[in-house]
Amino acid sequence: DPAFTRLYQSVALAQTQLTEPKRPCVVTPEVPGPKSRQLTAQLNSYQNTDAVHFFVDYERSHGNYVVDVDGNCLLDIFTQISSLPLGYNHPSIIEATTKPENLLCCLLNTLGTLINRPALGSYPPADFVDRLVTSLMSVSKRNRQLRGSRSYSEEELRSSLMNQTPGSPKLSFLSFTNAFHGRGMGALGMSHAKWFHKLDFPAPDWPIARFPQLQYPLEEFTRENQEEEQRCLDQVRELIETWAKRGEPVAGVCVEPIQAEGGDNHASAAFFQGLQDICAETGAYLMLDEVQTGGGASGRFWAHEHFELRRSPDVVTFSKKLLSGGFFFTEELRPTEGYRIYNTWVGDPVRLILLEQVLKTIQDGGLLANAEHVGQHLLDGLKALQVG
Repeated sequence: DPAFTRLYQSVALAQTQLTEPKRPCVVTPEVPGPKSRQLTAQLNSYQNTDAVHFFVDYERSHGNYVVDVDGNCLLDIFTQISSLPLGYNHPSIIEATTKPENLLCCLLNTLGTLINRPALGSYPPADFVDRLVTSLMSVSKRNRQLRGSRSYSEEELRSSLMNQTPGSPKLSFLSFTNAFHGRGMGALGMSHAKWFHKLDFPAPDWPIARFPQLQYPLEEFTRENQEEEQRCLDQVRELIETWAKRGEPVAGVCVEPIQAEGGDNHASAAFFQGLQDICAETGAYLMLDEVQTGGGASGRFWAHEHFELRRSPDVVTFSKKLLSGGFFFTEELRPTEGYRIYNTWVGDPVRLILLEQVLKTIQDGGLLANAEHVGQHLLDGLKALQVG
C-alpha cells in the first residue's frame, strides 16, 4: 500500500532527523515524574511494578540518551539492561528498514514469519540458514570436533523419566560467588548475586567457588591480586575433587568474563587461563556467560577474547545486544538426537534481520576500536580523578 509506505517512511524520517542531545536535561522536580508515576499506578493494578523505574518515550530517545514520558532526557549507561547494541533509534537500523527497496524486500521476505512466527526447531523458513550464517554464525568461535553418538540402555531411558540414576546422573556444576546467570532452575543454582533472585525457589546443591576480589589500583597490588586469584583457583580444584568424592562430579564450570549483576567484578587473563586449564585437567566443560558482556562493549566482540585463551570455551552464552538468546558450543557438545535442546520458537528469525545490520554497522563504523578508545579515555579520566 503506497499510503502505508509513505506514512511508515515519514515516521522513520522524523526519527532519523533526531540528533543526540549534547547533555542530560531534567525538567521535573524528581524522577520519575508525574506522568510516569500515574502510569505506574495504573500498571500496578495488573502486575507488580516495584522494578519499574519510569515509562519511556522511545520515539524521542536517541543515541545514548533516553527520554521519559515526562520529557526528562537522561544519559543512559544502563541501556535497557545492557541490551541495546547501538543505542536508541540508530540511523542505520532505521534506514535498513525504511528505504523503499529495503522496505519492500523486508515485507516480501519477512511478512510470513511476522504473521506466522515459526517453530524454528521443527519448521524453519526458507531463508533461515542464510540469515543464521550472516548474523550469529559470523561471530561464533568453535574449534573442537564431534565425539560421535552413543546408545542408551532401556534402564537409562526409563529412569530418566523418574529423575533417577542412571538416566538422571548425579552431576554438578561449579559457579562463583556474586555470579548471575539467569532465572531458570539450573541458572538460579549458579546465581549468587542478590537474594530476591533466589528466595523461595528450590535450587540444586552445587559447588560455589570464590570469585577474585581484586584490589585497586592494580599496579599497586600486583602480588596481592596474584595471590588472591591463585587462592580462588586452588578452591576451584578442591571443590571439584570434593564433589567427585561425594559422587556428584563437576560436569562444567560457569563464569562471567566480567561479573555484572554481582558488582562489576573483574579478574585477570591469567585467572581465566588457569580456570580453563583446571577444566581440561579434570574433564569439566568451561561455559562463559557473555549475555551481558558480548556484543562489543569491551572493545572486543566477546569479552573473553581479551583473555587469549589457548582454545575456545566449550560453551558461550549470548543474548541482549545480540537481539536474540542462545549459545555457541563446540562440536563435541552438539546433541546427537532431536528435541534435546528445544523449545517452541527457538528464537525469532525477524530479529536476525536487525542483527545483520547491527553487525554491519559495528564493522563498517569501526565501533569495536572506538569502544576500546573511549573506554581507555574514561578509565584514564577516572584514574586522574582518583589521584586528584
